[in-house]
Amino acid sequence: MKTKSNNKIITAVIMLFVFIGMLSMSFVNNTQDDKKKKPWVVPEKSKTTKNPVKSDDANITSGKALYTKHCKSCHGVKGLGDGPKSKELETSCGDLTVDLKDQTDGEVFFKIKEGRDDMPSFKKKLPDDNDIWTLVNYVRSLAGDNGKKN
Repeated sequence: MKTKSNNKIITAVIMLFVFIGMLSMSFVNNTQDDKKKKPWVVPEKSKTTKNPVKSDDANITSGKALYTKHCKSCHGVKGLGDGPKSKELETSCGDLTVDLKDQTDGEVFFKIKEGRDDMPSFKKKLPDDNDIWTLVNYVRSLAGDNGKKN
């Protein structure tokens, strides 16, 4: 009799540990998903800031050089968020060819300049705002959008 009773207790304890393990994994996954989906608030003034740098072939070439040096390792060659460093990050790099379509140039500029979480600020790396605007034009070209979105 004691054996049956002991087996029931052991089974109950194992089930409790399995349940707690599943619960904790669910919490970790939800926390990571929440972190990836956290909205990026851009001030209204920045959203409406116009891009002063003309998008042309020369500018796109300059933007590509800046992108290759500063962005490609995380965002990938084509902006798909699949660069070699992207796997090391806690937040998603996203797909620039899709994620930027509904954003103004001012929003993209703000995000590059200010940064957040794993995305570094480029205030010091690119102190000339025109370089950041050039990057904005280049990432737009990755999405096949050579025109400005203001």
